This record gives sequence, C-alpha cells and structure tokens, in this order.
Amino acid sequence: MTFTINYLFYLVGIVLLVVGGMILTDKSHPRRVSAGGFWLVYALIFLIGDWIPVPIVGILVVAMALIAGFGGVTGAKPKMLSEETRRQSAKRLGNKLFVPALTIPIVTVVITLGASHIVFGGTPLIEQKNVTLIGFGIGCVLALAIACVMTRDTVGQSMRETRRLIDALSWAAVLPQMLGMLGLVFSDAGVGKAVAHVTTSYVNMDYRLVAVAVYVLGMALFTMVMGNGFAAFPVMTGGIGVPILVGIFHGNPATMAAIGMFSGYCGTLMTPMAANFNMVPVALLELPDKNAVIKTQVPTAISLLIVNIFLLNWLMFI
Repeated sequence: MTFTINYLFYLVGIVLLVVGGMILTDKSHPRRVSAGGFWLVYALIFLIGDWIPVPIVGILVVAMALIAGFGGVTGAKPKMLSEETRRQSAKRLGNKLFVPALTIPIVTVVITLGASHIVFGGTPLIEQKNVTLIGFGIGCVLALAIACVMTRDTVGQSMRETRRLIDALSWAAVLPQMLGMLGLVFSDAGVGKAVAHVTTSYVNMDYRLVAVAVYVLGMALFTMVMGNGFAAFPVMTGGIGVPILVGIFHGNPATMAAIGMFSGYCGTLMTPMAANFNMVPVALLELPDKNAVIKTQVPTAISLLIVNIFLLNWLMFI
C-alpha cells in the first residue's frame, strides 16, 4: 500500500472536525454556530471532498465565503493554561522547545531524499509526486508526539491550542488554499493570454530587459492583488514567462520559475490580501496600526524586486 497525500487530507479534516465541534459547543463563543459551521464545512471538504459532486463543493466554498464575509468567523476569549504554569514549563524545558520545531524540517528532508529507496515488493511506500508534502506532514505528526512527551501533556491540550490559534487566525487560515485555486481558475479562464495581449500591445517587448522587468513586476503586482504568489504564477508565467522569456528569448525556465516566485513573494510583503502573513501577526501582537507589518516590509520588498530584475536578466540567459 502506498502512502498518499490523501491520508494527510483526512488527518487535517479530522483536526478541523474536532476544532469545529469545540467551537460549536462553546456557549461563550459570540458566533459559535456560524464559526463552528464554517470549520465543519471546511472539514467535510477535506474528509469526503473526493466523493462530493464538484458543484456541491463549489456551493460549500461559496457558503464559507458568505459566512466569513458577513463576519460569522470571529474568535472567542481563549482558554489557556495559567501564565504561571506556562512560565514554569518554559523554564523547565529551555532550549529543548526547539526540538519539535526542528523535527519537522529534518524529517521532511530525510523523507524527501530517501523516499525513492523506500520500496516494498517493487511498489514505493510513499507517493512520489507529493513526497515533500507527505514528508512535511509526517514530520508534523512526529513533532507533535515529541512535544507531548517533552511537555508531559496530552493530544487533547494540543487540540485546545489548535482551536485557540484557529480562532486567532479566523478565515485567513483558508486564504492560501483559496487563492491558490484562484490562480488555476484565472489560468483556465485565459487571463494569462489577456495579460500577454495587453502587455505586448502597450509595452515594447523587443528588449529583453523590458520583458524581464514586466515579468518580475507583474508577478509582484498580481500577487498583491491575489494575495498569493502561487495564484499569480500561472497567470504571469502563461502570459509573459513561457511565450516571451522562454519562447522568444530562449531563457532557462527553471531560473525563470525560481526568481519569478521570489518576485511574487516580494508582492506578498506589500499587500493586506496576504492576510495570513501581514494581518494575522498584527492581530496576534495587538499592534495599533493594522498596516504596521506591511510598512516595515515595503523597503525590503522594493529593493529585492530591483535586484531580481537584474538577477533574472543575467542568470536566465547564461
């Protein structure tokens, strides 16, 4: 039997199901029905999404968007261990707290590099096309086990902490997946071709540096609009990257993809649409200025974009 990514989807679905149930039964929660329902619907998509008709999944996603849009996904006052208990635990563990965190990348790298050798009866035990994500998921499970042993706590307490964090993140927790799908929708709808038509009509693409600059800046701008570099990538790569940088100027597509995504991440630093990166930290840190994180990151993002233009123009055509 091959371990596929679906097993991790089921695990995520179970976690969301538990969290949704905890919120739904919390009588102190100001929006327990709508917020709990939001996470329960999301859990169903992970658990039985393969068996639900596609139109029904679409309706569920729209329902989630409506619940979030009308303010139905709000947080409650978190129930945490006492500050004294947490301080004593932190003092007792010290730097050992880094062990579970470091377990995740180590296990991910080991499984990614060694998965091709884990074979039984000629069949790989780990699905090869998603080996990195599977390694990451296994690393998270192992890290949880190590954390429970180290802290002498239970999986139940980890679920309570998961609920607290999900309450704090609110609907922004689902934003990366939604925006990633939006990029595929835009690609299938021909937005990339529309971008290519507009840019070639109004910008002189006969100069390689100009084409490179349009691609790099376009990745950043589309990411700012969509909130996610993965959503911008198929649009800009399908409209500018492949047909012009690769097709006309014969650049290296691997270099284009790497620096293109890096440019998209620069856009992530400058947009409130990337709520999970830029708005959630403000909420968690209770900063008075909701754009404080973005304002701090803008100089770095612009500097990197300028560097990326020259890097791509040089490295892609070596």
